[in-house]
Amino acid sequence: MTRFASAFGKGRAALVAFITGGDGDTAANLDALVAGGADVIELGMPFTDPMADGPAIQAANLRSLAKRTSTADLFAIAAAFRGRHPDVPLVLMGYANPMTVRGSDWFAAECAKAGVDGIICVDIPFEEDAELGPALRGAGVDLIRLATPTTDAARLPDVLNGAGGFLYYVSVAGITGLQQAAQASIEDAVARLKAATDLPVAVGFGVRTPQQAADIAKVADGVVVGSAFIDIIAQHGDAAAPHVEAFTRSLADAIHGAKEIAA
Repeated sequence: MTRFASAFGKGRAALVAFITGGDGDTAANLDALVAGGADVIELGMPFTDPMADGPAIQAANLRSLAKRTSTADLFAIAAAFRGRHPDVPLVLMGYANPMTVRGSDWFAAECAKAGVDGIICVDIPFEEDAELGPALRGAGVDLIRLATPTTDAARLPDVLNGAGGFLYYVSVAGITGLQQAAQASIEDAVARLKAATDLPVAVGFGVRTPQQAADIAKVADGVVVGSAFIDIIAQHGDAAAPHVEAFTRSLADAIHGAKEIAA
């Protein structure tokens, strides 16, 4: 059983938690996410032009880059995380440039060596799968695809072709952190996506409170939270870990206690 299958196979929704690598005390914050009950970790790769991200994650990218965080640093963080947490799925999330600048085979091999389970690349659509997908799949690393409110029935099969790990449903046609979709639209979208794939469906963008997370957890296989963690790190800096853990626990309790996912 893969780490993703284990994380999403517990009869309830999973908490998928995102933080930006190199922002604050990343190792301590990753440990705090796990201690608080996060099921899957997304580690953001800092980039100068994070076009899908709102102000909070944009600022986190700039803080990390100001510390000269490199791709090599991210892989070192990932490898150390894997050593401490052998069973928790770890995803690198980011943009094409850092993932392809040295070649996709190099990147995929480094992911496998560091124990990374999956990759989310925001700006490589399925039409450009050859840029990264074959190398990742050849290295045993899942390429996690994104579906959005504008992903129609004609496009969805192509989005799912070659996808692995889980399907990330971006619930708003916009950037991270600023708005949340209506619950009814999320429920309709999740039902449509689950009818098209056996992959777990995780919902993100705009989820900031335990109540919002619990509502989504009643229908989805996973709930993604990012900007709310970034805000805590921005406020507390290198001392953020206890606050990250406490907030993680509030989210995990809400998500794990929501209505069990129908078989």
